[in-house]
Amino acid sequence: MPERDLRYLADLAAQLRVDAVRASAAAGSGHPTSSMSAADLMAVLLACHLHYDFDDPHAPGNDHLIFSKGHASPLLYALYKAAGAISDEELLSFRRHGSRLEGHPTPRLPWVDVATGSLGQGLPVGVGIAMAGRRLDHMPYHVWVLCGDSELAEGSIWEAAEQAGYEGLANLTAIVDVNRLGQRGPTRHGWDTGAYARRLCAFGWHTVEIDGHDPGQIDYALTDARNVRRRPTAILARTRKGEGVSAVEDREGAHGKPLADAEQAIEELGGRREAIRVQVSPPEPAKEPDGVPYSPLKLPVFELGEDVATRSAFGEALAALGTARGDVVALDGEVADSTKAQAFADAHPDRFFEFFIAEQQMVAAAVGMQVRGWVPFAATFAAFLTRAADFIRMAAVSRADVRLVGSHSGVEIGQDGPSQMGLEDLAMMRAVYGSTVLYPCDANQTAKLVTAMADRPGVSYLRTTRGATPVIYDADEHFPIGRCRVLRTSPDDLATIVAAGVTVHEALAAADELAQEGIRVGVIDLYSVKPLDIEALRAAATTTGNLITVEDHWPEGGLGEAVLSAVADLGPRVIKLAVRQMPGSATPREQLRDAGIDRDAIRDTVKRLR
Repeated sequence: MPERDLRYLADLAAQLRVDAVRASAAAGSGHPTSSMSAADLMAVLLACHLHYDFDDPHAPGNDHLIFSKGHASPLLYALYKAAGAISDEELLSFRRHGSRLEGHPTPRLPWVDVATGSLGQGLPVGVGIAMAGRRLDHMPYHVWVLCGDSELAEGSIWEAAEQAGYEGLANLTAIVDVNRLGQRGPTRHGWDTGAYARRLCAFGWHTVEIDGHDPGQIDYALTDARNVRRRPTAILARTRKGEGVSAVEDREGAHGKPLADAEQAIEELGGRREAIRVQVSPPEPAKEPDGVPYSPLKLPVFELGEDVATRSAFGEALAALGTARGDVVALDGEVADSTKAQAFADAHPDRFFEFFIAEQQMVAAAVGMQVRGWVPFAATFAAFLTRAADFIRMAAVSRADVRLVGSHSGVEIGQDGPSQMGLEDLAMMRAVYGSTVLYPCDANQTAKLVTAMADRPGVSYLRTTRGATPVIYDADEHFPIGRCRVLRTSPDDLATIVAAGVTVHEALAAADELAQEGIRVGVIDLYSVKPLDIEALRAAATTTGNLITVEDHWPEGGLGEAVLSAVADLGPRVIKLAVRQMPGSATPREQLRDAGIDRDAIRDTVKRLR
């Protein structure tokens, strides 16, 4: 690289450092030292290798740049200023009320694909985007992910590393800022870039170890990454935290705080420069992404009275949806034969993605694929989605549209025992910002809700049941999200039983037995657990004054507490029947009985109200 270009890149890196210091000083908080260590890396990427149209962030050929070390946001925003995307005035609004430049990046900015800051998530999401580029879009865009060395302690990083190596994602490059220092002290491997290289090579990556402050070496490594075939690349760059300012350079205790003397630091960095404006290369001319075919939807039809597991109905409905919509994709955690997502895999193998036992990577890839406009459904056991709880939380921060399906929910699964039982999932999913939580009780209802999820914004969750249950709804019935079904009601009702999923059938059986004894009760199928049909619940509360909620879930955070949130101010009696003791192995019928959520328990609870 000519000396003139090296000087230009050094000046650009210095400007990025100065702007990171200025933004953090104006905010009175931030992570300038973590930004300063990676400034040379990002200067060379922005000026020489990134292909991106900042005027058209949704251009299909754009590269993707993800700051997995999201706390280095001052550097990212300094890059945007250098590219002419934001003004200096906006740069200095960093972390202020109402500013788009939040403490960690979010898609409030059109150039940010996903929210980061919870470490270990940017690379897994980048894997999803790269998989979409290679297997769905068939386009040459490149995915660049800036990682910190501290986050390489996260297990999710290694789930991503193995998936990327297995898939041969040559369109993915991880740029690791090995600055030696974490939040409280040195990282596990310090500046031993070889330690990271050996691990990544074992997962099938191409690795390059460089001086992260040498623009020539950086340019060589980035060029090399573009040219590698059939393998992802990791650039392991030895850097110094706080580079360029003696007061903080490679010093512990400077993480996550503005520099004590910002003006002195700026002077040491060479002072403020006349703004360097980078003309970022636009994406190379490329064909548009492959067209997505659409055809009329033909959902499976299940006959009244037929016994069908809702998990089976989910699989058949998803396969039908995939036939009607070419933008639907399915992601599996090596349990497709149990969740019944195998039906989709058989019908649409080119849009089915296997992540093996790596639930964090599965959810992250779903987030990445929706960045590219695909409609992902990710399915595993409800119990195992808890491993990906932070990824689901961050999906909501990212404003991502993802659809999650948890099968084998509750004690109803029977003999497998509590390690396989999803008993926390409703609470977990209800707590996610803007989420939708659905729990169907029969096959036709399940099929309709799968269809509704496809166009639902935000994080959606469908809870399915392992065992077969009777079909109680006609195939032509509709189930709007945010509503419920009143299955039994009369002016003489002593109470209203509110159930969902498997307990709907127990509630109906109890209601029929009580009716034979002259006791009337209402029954509500609360298939939409979030959002709730508040109007129907409040009407039931005021009509009978007694609500009995029945759920195959722990009492905390599930159906009962959802109902209470809707009616508590009215003062009805609300009795929550839920799983309260740690289950063991038993048949499904025995499990429901032992948990006190079967028809007998419901019947006895109603009788005690007399």
